[in-house]
Amino acid sequence: MASIRELKKDIDYLVYELIADCFAAMNVNHDEAVSDKLADIISEAVKLRNDLISRVRYREGKSEPKNTGEYYRGLRKELVTGIDALFEKLSKAVSS
Repeated sequence: MASIRELKKDIDYLVYELIADCFAAMNVNHDEAVSDKLADIISEAVKLRNDLISRVRYREGKSEPKNTGEYYRGLRKELVTGIDALFEKLSKAVSS
């Protein structure tokens, strides 16, 4: 099992890559409507990051260590699906 520190780094890395792509798209595209959509995507990404980091730090049910691995696997899966959904929104916003 990967460490909690590595999970936090993965969360930060993926979210910051998404944000960097949004800023790059803002620099290329100067349309106000697209910039607003990209700002919303950035906001959602920051909310996702803060929620996941909070849940990594303060896990409920610490008294049951047998569920620890399953809990963190679920968080990792939620990270991947959340980031994937945000990247899809980014590609739709840029292509429109």
